[in-house]
Amino acid sequence: MSAIVTISDLRKTYDGGLTALNGVDLAIEEGEILALLGPNGAGKTTLISAICGIVSPSAGQVVVGGHDIAGAYRAARALIGLVPQEISLEPFEKVLTTVRFSRGLFGKRRDDALVESILRKLSLWDKRDSQVKELSGGMKRRVLIAKALSHEPRVLFLDEPTAGVDVELRRDMWEIVKELKAQGVTIILTTHYIEEAEAIADRIAVISKGQILLVEEKDKLMRRMGRKQLTIELDRPLEEIPEALAGYGLEPGPVAGTLVYSYDSQGERTGITRLLNDLQAAGLQLRDVSTRESSLEEIFVGLVAGDAGEERS
Repeated sequence: MSAIVTISDLRKTYDGGLTALNGVDLAIEEGEILALLGPNGAGKTTLISAICGIVSPSAGQVVVGGHDIAGAYRAARALIGLVPQEISLEPFEKVLTTVRFSRGLFGKRRDDALVESILRKLSLWDKRDSQVKELSGGMKRRVLIAKALSHEPRVLFLDEPTAGVDVELRRDMWEIVKELKAQGVTIILTTHYIEEAEAIADRIAVISKGQILLVEEKDKLMRRMGRKQLTIELDRPLEEIPEALAGYGLEPGPVAGTLVYSYDSQGERTGITRLLNDLQAAGLQLRDVSTRESSLEEIFVGLVAGDAGEERS
């Protein structure tokens, strides 16, 4: 796949000396879903704003679909749809008019069939004549997405699109994003719900302190950095772990009578067979065993915590 967005050494320092972006390099591939993860203040929104031409970078370059965002702003911005964090809609305007108007802002001819199709896909057609102020928060977010899609962008930025909506509506949004990807739209998603990234993203980019820590395919990242845990249920609680098992790094489980063994799932040997033999040799009887894998959230927290630790050292 070729890159539809290329970011080179992008920097942004605000008046007062705050550095929000510190040499960001990132290539976003056409047709992918990229999840941009980072703690509060990491630079996510500043990065999106710079790509969309809302914030002027201090240095560096952004190219969208072959157009430099600085030198050919209109051509680059016409390829971009943006769904911002904040719900900023005209409260007394009707849904249908709102979406039509947004299309017109990009110089697109009126296309009622296209607007109807977008509203139907977002379950907004029945609300087309409703004023925005009459809608729920989740429906307002759908209107923001409809506005962003009205001029047929090739790249869609979703900045915290499911913040404040219930779980059911969040999952509906995931399906909408998957449908857009199937239509060839490139999607960049920022979210605090890391299970959202785990569910729908193709690649993960982690940003911290204005720098990209890594960019990697989600599945490869989880295989490479994920760890597994083996939970061992014994037939009776232990007062202490026998010295013969000290080398395994066993920890008491959340339930009495359980032990947790962590291991690298990508290692040549997991050590599980040896552990089970040593448990038996120590006179411990097993009732059950189960495994679980690291979630993307645990990997993300570890990455960001590691970055903070490096800064302190």
